[in-house]
Amino acid sequence: MRRAVMGSVSSSVVHHAHCPVLVVRGEGRDYLQGRILLALDGSEDSLAAARTAVDLADRLESELHVVYVGEIRLVYHPERHGYHALYEEFEKRAQQLLDEQVNELESAGGTVAKAHLRMGRPDEEIVVLGEEIAAGLIVTGSRGLGGIRRALMGSVSDSVVRHAHSPVMVVRR
Repeated sequence: MRRAVMGSVSSSVVHHAHCPVLVVRGEGRDYLQGRILLALDGSEDSLAAARTAVDLADRLESELHVVYVGEIRLVYHPERHGYHALYEEFEKRAQQLLDEQVNELESAGGTVAKAHLRMGRPDEEIVVLGEEIAAGLIVTGSRGLGGIRRALMGSVSDSVVRHAHSPVMVVRR
């Protein structure tokens, strides 16, 4: 409650810094080792995050995992079959976007150990996948939403920073 009213130092730094920000929680873990999870959404901001993640993976000799989350909102549809067809269409398009982004990364010299497609709420799916693959770091872009838009719409990067158990690096263009 206090964080919602007053904010937090790390949240403020993430929102106002003009450079990538690494937020680390806890102690005693061997952070930044093993796997880096890069969350992509096709935006210019996620491309900046991709460059940073590729560089870190090379420097730290870490596996680079990439995730794209196809967001699908539940809607009422009178025919169950119609909903499944819609879901499959969204999933197919999400897979195409993931494949395109992985190809761009690899064309630029990055090495992707594994690409993951998830469907659902991006913030939740990124955090869950980070846990599943035991990511030592999650890298995500930030669109830099203003305070009011962020409060109304929510921010994927804010939510990942708040809920992930591993360090999170938020990268801005």
